Amino acid sequence: MDDLLDAAVRLVAIPSTADRPECLQKALDLVVDRAGPGFTVERFRSGGKPSALLYAPGRRPAFRAILNAHLDVVPAPAEQFRPVLRDGRLYGRGAQDMKVAALVMADVFRSVAREVPYPLGLQLVTDEEVGGYDGTGHQVQRGVTADFVVIGEQSGLQVVTESKGILQVRLHATGKAAHAAYPWLGDNAVLRLTAALGRVLDRYPVPAAEAWATTVTVARVETAGRAVNQVPADATAWLDIRFPAGDPALAGRDVAQIAAYLRDLAGVEVSVDSLGAPHHADPDSSEVRALRAAARDAGYPGGLLRKHGAADGRFYSARGVDAVIFGPGGDGQHGPDEYADLATVEPYRAALTTFLRSLQ
Repeated sequence: MDDLLDAAVRLVAIPSTADRPECLQKALDLVVDRAGPGFTVERFRSGGKPSALLYAPGRRPAFRAILNAHLDVVPAPAEQFRPVLRDGRLYGRGAQDMKVAALVMADVFRSVAREVPYPLGLQLVTDEEVGGYDGTGHQVQRGVTADFVVIGEQSGLQVVTESKGILQVRLHATGKAAHAAYPWLGDNAVLRLTAALGRVLDRYPVPAAEAWATTVTVARVETAGRAVNQVPADATAWLDIRFPAGDPALAGRDVAQIAAYLRDLAGVEVSVDSLGAPHHADPDSSEVRALRAAARDAGYPGGLLRKHGAADGRFYSARGVDAVIFGPGGDGQHGPDEYADLATVEPYRAALTTFLRSLQ
């Protein structure tokens, strides 16, 4: 445990955000080294983002199982990259999401990859927080496949078999510029945009409590105009939309269909920047049952969980491969007090090891 904590402190201290390619590479190399020598390390690069795939020496197989971990983090103040150990917790950006889990996965891979009677892969990526298209998505496009994938995102040793899709769009409103003292001579694009946002939020109101429903977050509103004494002629809003598989207007639709639907709903122009489908794995599969049993053997209930956030499992789910999220505990993801619960680390290691050894 002391050795793992030392590695975790060093890894969390790396500010591996999307705008720091040298730090992404440094974090990736640290975890590759953690897995140890004697494995084939296949390197990938797409969109400037490095990733790696480790397996027993030889030609890349179709894997029975893959352990997947991302090493990038969302931006944070400098002090969050100075990790702190306190009261059984490791605080710092990425401690929970998901650098501690990545190190445990590397340790487990090192321990069991040569002994299990099937090909096991360790997949390390550095772009999950910005969409995953250049990491897991790129590797899947390059032919990486498996029967079952375990993603080490935080779950408190519960098994996540379903997560929402992700849709990021921009709403564009146009008007007519005029002097602010004579607003009747212009057409205020900001007012057009806020009316459009109102129509979208009327259809998808912010839930008062947790709900398995489509949510819309207005992340940013901007206009090109900078003068206060001018009626703005343009306005744009950036939206983050999360949707379950049960939303008939969004799930199973392509970019053009979604853009047309939102254009009709909002009454303004729409640009779809990214679309990721909901993820689903069979909760009754033999692998999910085995993973839940391994969690129970480690002292946890092994319950099923649905997650509102999207993860890289959707790239496998889209190819008919079951992928689940299964990780240690913690809290504060993407926040100022993010931490990993160190009491869950050894049970997590034990559960992963038991699961992998139980697979036929």
